[in-house]
Amino acid sequence: MSNIYESAEATLGFISSPCLTKVELRVACRGISDRDALSKPDPCVVLKMQSHGQWFEVDRTEVIRSSSGPVFSKIFLVDYYFEEVQRLRLELHDISSGNNGLRDADFLGAMECTLGQVSALRKQSNGSNAKDTFCCTVIVSQRKLTKALLKQGNTTGKSSITVTAEELSGNDDYVELSFSARKLDDKDFFSKSDPFLEIFRINDDGTESLVHRTETVMNNLSPVWKSFKVSLNTLCSGDHERALKCTVWDWDSNGKHDFIGEFQTTFKELRAEQDGKQIQWECINPKYQVKKKNYRNSGMVILNHCKIIKMYSFLDYIMGGCQIQFTVAIDFTASNGDPRNSCSLHYIHPYQPNEYLKALVAVGEICQDYDRFENMKGKCICQPVSHDFAVNFDEDNPECAGIQGVVEAYQNCLPKIQLYGPTNIAPIIQKVASSASEEMHTKEAMEYFILLILTDGVITDMADTREAIVHASHLPMSVIIVGVGNADFTDMQILDGDDGILRSPKGEPVLRDIVQFVPFKDFKHASPAALAKSVLAEVPNQVVDYYNNKGQYPEPACTQPIAHPKK
Repeated sequence: MSNIYESAEATLGFISSPCLTKVELRVACRGISDRDALSKPDPCVVLKMQSHGQWFEVDRTEVIRSSSGPVFSKIFLVDYYFEEVQRLRLELHDISSGNNGLRDADFLGAMECTLGQVSALRKQSNGSNAKDTFCCTVIVSQRKLTKALLKQGNTTGKSSITVTAEELSGNDDYVELSFSARKLDDKDFFSKSDPFLEIFRINDDGTESLVHRTETVMNNLSPVWKSFKVSLNTLCSGDHERALKCTVWDWDSNGKHDFIGEFQTTFKELRAEQDGKQIQWECINPKYQVKKKNYRNSGMVILNHCKIIKMYSFLDYIMGGCQIQFTVAIDFTASNGDPRNSCSLHYIHPYQPNEYLKALVAVGEICQDYDRFENMKGKCICQPVSHDFAVNFDEDNPECAGIQGVVEAYQNCLPKIQLYGPTNIAPIIQKVASSASEEMHTKEAMEYFILLILTDGVITDMADTREAIVHASHLPMSVIIVGVGNADFTDMQILDGDDGILRSPKGEPVLRDIVQFVPFKDFKHASPAALAKSVLAEVPNQVVDYYNNKGQYPEPACTQPIAHPKK
């Protein structure tokens, strides 16, 4: 093993921490100030977690238009580790109309706490009665934490945000549901109602938790809503006889939606649809029921489809025979500097690994253990002579023996190449996508491709790269991009998809989010192990989402040997 590899590996010091449990977080706000005299805010909440001193976005809610008191249907799923201090930051943003990104959004405030504080406190009041306090309440199994949410300059406002947390039980199954309605009440004078359906779970203490909100079907008294999936934990806490409250509304652009009616059911009743029974409910408006003598109902709601879906984990697929094919693409464009110069990003110090090596080892050390043969393909980005070539100079056999082999091939090739520019990454994405496409058509089709791209600058073929990523989103493939050096990587965030849906130049959206971009400079003053955690965090879900969406499930037991981490 080379000194470089030993040094990089020793620098990382991976520590595996078993997840104690999973927690669901729900978010709602009240009293958000209007954007101006003519419009209400379009709020969105972003959840961030701190790792090694840096804040990283975990997820964000949907944007609710024209609402000063939104209840978000998006549910955050967080791993809870007893032995770690897990810092949370909740940011409230007012999103510009027609844009789901944060670049042009107005920051309304933020609250910080730890997940340990959330789970340790018992139920208590909202605390401060100050009129101008923006407070946040976090509840885990009826436990609450209240803190002021601060705006810019640590000032407080009049709004409040509530986060409800619940520990998940062991049932990971999902249920797919589809609803429609007929002859709903018409709430609009010049057109028909614009109905949407909300489903709430009734908790043990009588409170309600929003489970799902459908899309709005415009100008239709007999809507058919899109099918959706929800976990049984979220729907009924695993209790099939727990009451579920369903409410139908007529959407209004000013956020003051009109109540049409409601009904109650249970998951036990929903399951009866699987036995061929037609399940439908009268949609009742209690006020009309009292005031109108001949009132029957405000329409009917029909359950069109109910299907229980077994959800498999990342390890289920790995143990069932799924193989990870790992490809590394290293940027050898001229902007990196002459490798013989100590200022170069490719400079090889005898004992201290450069940023390329640190990133390569951090990610590769983990991925190689899921490859049965522990072979990795090392590719180089280098123009104009070649868009890509094998880092070991063997195009017929570009595979290296594990991450150590890639590191050694990288070290050996540096004196033999001439660095050029610009930086085009679409060709390497297309090349790996071609292999993934071929894999889709094999009999077993259980290979998943991960492409790690290490680059020092903003790419120059953004349009082609967007097109390549949209195409790859249909394939068993994930792309990890690590930005090395101090360049401005702002435009690279577009590829990540966290700031809105990535689209091709023709407007086609990605089928699923497959890209994770991380600038290495964010980890310069943190343990390099944080890099691996950050860039690989989304991969297990990407693997599971791909195979679940394809309806492709793992074998009950793997009949072939799989690689195990080396001791």
